[in-house]
Amino acid sequence: MKSNKGFTLIELLIVVAIIGIIAAIAIPGLLRARQSGNEASAIGSMRAINSAQATYAASCGNGFFAPTLVVLGTAPTTGVGNAFIGPDLGASVAPVKSTYTIAMGGTAAAASPASCNGTAAAAGTSGFNATATPADPSMRFFATNTTGTVFTSPTAITVTDLASGGTPLQ
Repeated sequence: MKSNKGFTLIELLIVVAIIGIIAAIAIPGLLRARQSGNEASAIGSMRAINSAQATYAASCGNGFFAPTLVVLGTAPTTGVGNAFIGPDLGASVAPVKSTYTIAMGGTAAAASPASCNGTAAAAGTSGFNATATPADPSMRFFATNTTGTVFTSPTAITVTDLASGGTPLQ
């Protein structure tokens, strides 16, 4: 007597086909979830920059804003307190976070005094703007400025220190 234990080739092909169909349905949803997560990270970065700039201007910059993310990422030289922004954003001039390149600039203010974290006199800015540019152009672009509003646009966005560009997030 022969034993007929195991699966036939047809049964295995049916299982593989079912797994393929399930994967084809699930992968686009997973990609959309990843894209949404990256966009949420970019929005969070814009809000973190707004908060850090407000704190810097009030406590360290004598009413002026930091000119770069590196300045925001530098702790006060007095040894009291931490940096104004985390090392994920404050370690370089244009960090990449969750596939977004974060950049910040501003209008130089010649009358700004030296700050508490070693930024030289006349290096502060009277306003700032920051942008989050995605590596994938099908994702949304984000920006913020001195007003503290986060803007979004399906195409590249440029904001100046006080004027807005794009659509404000609700």
